[in-house]
This record gives sequence, C-alpha cells and structure tokens, in this order.
Amino acid sequence: MKNIAVYAGTFDPITFGHVDLIERASTVFDRIIVAIAASTVKKPLFDLEERVQLTMAALSRFPNVAVSGFNSLLLDFARQHGANVILRGLRTVTDFDYEFQLASMNRHLNPSIESIFLMPAEKYMSISSSLVREIASLGGDVSAFVPEHVANALKMKFEK
Repeated sequence: MKNIAVYAGTFDPITFGHVDLIERASTVFDRIIVAIAASTVKKPLFDLEERVQLTMAALSRFPNVAVSGFNSLLLDFARQHGANVILRGLRTVTDFDYEFQLASMNRHLNPSIESIFLMPAEKYMSISSSLVREIASLGGDVSAFVPEHVANALKMKFEK
C-alpha cells in the first residue's frame, strides 16, 4: 500500500513555511496532495483558482506532490484520492490545541485515516499567511516569507 498524504489548508497565500513542510514530507510519503480549501468562511484574498495556481508554481519542483482545490469534507476528499494520512503543520501551542481537536474529530469520523503533524523549520515558525497578507496590505516587503511569484501576486492584488 502506498502512503498518500493530504496536506490541507487555505494557502492564502502559500508561504516558505508551507513549502518547507511539504519538502520534508515529500521524502516520507509516496505522494502528497496539497488540498486547497475553498473556505469562503475565512474570506480569502485570492480566489480558489488563484491559490491553486500560486501553490502549483511554488511546488513544481516536487514530482510526488499534486495540488487540488476542494469544497467538501476533508475526509471525503482524502478518501476519494486514496489517502491514508492527513498531514498538518504545527507552529504554536494554539495550533496544537486546534489541530488536536480536529484530529480527534477526524478519527471519530474515519478511523482509517491517520493524522500526522510536522513542524516547519525554526526560521519559518513565525510565518503565517494572515501576517503575510497584513504586511503586504500595508506595502511591506514579504519576499522573506513567500516565493517571489507570490510576493508579486500580493503586490498586484493590493495595488488594485
């Protein structure tokens, strides 16, 4: 059986922390599907197709990583793609509290899909998509936090 992981989030935008986590996970799993949630509740800056395109460009160097948007229950998406693992990133204690609840609920709904947590490298621990968006919205330089094409997309989005 292949180990297929789904790494889900809004990726609004994808950061170097996400890329770091995916790079390390790509050596552990046979295949990773980066599942980008439509998530209208979070009111993303980029629409789903833009987030998919930005993420695909950021991850193109990883041959065992695919990117897909979704608008369903994550466990249903994982099952449809043959995944046996939900991969989640942890940066802070607050992340842990939320992710622990989510993993417990997911285990209740589908015990055949395991949740596994990875932490980004220390230099990426403080990076969050929401902070990147805020800095970019105020005209700040986000090039240390996101790939160049993402920084450019943020700049163009806020110049409108």
